[in-house]
Amino acid sequence: MAEVGPPQHGHGHGHGHEQARGRRLLSKLRHVITPHSHDSADKTDTALESSSRGMRVLAISFAALIATALVQAVIVALSGSVALLGDTLHNFADALTAVPLAIAFSLGRRAATRRFTYGYGRAEDLAGVVIVLLIGASAALAGFEAVKRLINPADMQALGLVAAAGVVGFLGNEWVARYRIRVGREIGSAALVADGLHARTDGFTSLAVLLGAGGAALGFPLADPIVGVLITVAICFVLRDAAREIYHRLMDAVDPKLIAQAEEILAAVSGVERVGTVRLRWVGHALRAEVEIGVRHDASLIEAHAVAVEAEHRLMHELPRLRAATVHADPDGPAGTDHHAVLLTHR
Repeated sequence: MAEVGPPQHGHGHGHGHEQARGRRLLSKLRHVITPHSHDSADKTDTALESSSRGMRVLAISFAALIATALVQAVIVALSGSVALLGDTLHNFADALTAVPLAIAFSLGRRAATRRFTYGYGRAEDLAGVVIVLLIGASAALAGFEAVKRLINPADMQALGLVAAAGVVGFLGNEWVARYRIRVGREIGSAALVADGLHARTDGFTSLAVLLGAGGAALGFPLADPIVGVLITVAICFVLRDAAREIYHRLMDAVDPKLIAQAEEILAAVSGVERVGTVRLRWVGHALRAEVEIGVRHDASLIEAHAVAVEAEHRLMHELPRLRAATVHADPDGPAGTDHHAVLLTHR
């Protein structure tokens, strides 16, 4: 949405070339008034496509984790391994982390209302908080089990099957982690990335079962709890990364490179004399922008508006995952003039 600052009175337009320029500007404004793809169907379709990809990732990864847990459950029945039983139950529970994300993606499809004027995209950030809490719970549970096993060592049976189950658990979780993280970054969903990191922690837990079985096979029963402690430390590092990702979203942080890219795009627009404040924020997996530009102080209202519209148009085309932009045009000059003097006491 383009905005302009205080209107400036244009000069006479009686000459032919001035009239031609006016017609060109009116033509541009007609383009603005006509329903534009960035403000209607295309933007909505792009947002729905991103949500659909997220839902598809959740469904496929949910199926993969359930299959992994079922394979482990069969081996638990054959081996009687309590450690593997814990990992199997953990994988079943972790498959269910897709539920809050699926709810968030579904909510994100809802249209904005007079109460939720920016829509429901922030539901993804709330789901991300839940996932971070689940990663923290995973770290606490893994650490507790490892310390308990250090205090009370226990023998393991059917080590070969237990080791195989550990490999299955690691491979299944790592595949899900890579899939979620890749698509999450492509569609800009911090919550999906956090959930991918969560799956990676579960892979580490399964790997601990494998390494512990190997140590027990070599006659060192304490290998299992020691490795468990090390894996708990690794999960804590993953927890830090996931928490930082969600914290940045909740605090409206963006990559400074995106700000620099937006400034370059605006500076290249014909009629932009200077680039002022540029603000970006994530709403779900979409970006919104609020920018200020300076135009000639003697430009007419129509000319200033046309420059603002072109700036918005360029931003929408060239800035990745940008769904909406508000461009405010201020008169640039005359020297020493403050066009916002009346607002100084409010800033």
